[in-house]
Amino acid sequence: MQQKKAAVYRQGIYVLIGLAILTILEFVVSGATNGSAPLLFIIALIKTGLIANYFMHIYRLWREESH
Repeated sequence: MQQKKAAVYRQGIYVLIGLAILTILEFVVSGATNGSAPLLFIIALIKTGLIANYFMHIYRLWREESH
């Protein structure tokens, strides 16, 4: 039980770090390329995937239900 809880916390920290890195990357790209829309859109899609998968639990839609 304790190991499962630790794994969930670790995954949450990884998602948080990933989102922070992508946000910093967005800031750098917008400043360096004068707001290149395609690059910013790609970064936004990656961030959307992380949020939808981790916080909205979209991955559960394709799993078989176990009762």
